[in-house]
Amino acid sequence: MSVNYGSKRTVVGAHYGLRDWLSQRVTAALMALFTLVLLLQVLLTSGPIGYEQWAGIFAPQWMKFLTFAVIIALLWHVWVGVRDIWMDYVKPVAVRLVLQVFTMVWLVGCAGWAIQVLWRL
Repeated sequence: MSVNYGSKRTVVGAHYGLRDWLSQRVTAALMALFTLVLLLQVLLTSGPIGYEQWAGIFAPQWMKFLTFAVIIALLWHVWVGVRDIWMDYVKPVAVRLVLQVFTMVWLVGCAGWAIQVLWRL
């Protein structure tokens, strides 16, 4: 006869744990690196910064690629964080699903807008 001390632990959520924690740190590091690169470019630009200088910072292909990577990293960072908030604090499944779908649609829209702005420069 087995004895069961205490209650059984109920685990909820999608069990993402370490993967999500690591992806948040990696995406944050990429965004910090991008901020430093952008700050250096702004500081090294002589004179007042107008549209031409600002567009010139983003004109090289490597900067467009880095900005695109940061946009994707930012979207993933936001998705992981907001999804965890919905999973932790919104208990009705239907409401949580609606919020997650709304978040996905909103993030895809933001990505499309950001990429359109980036390649329009």
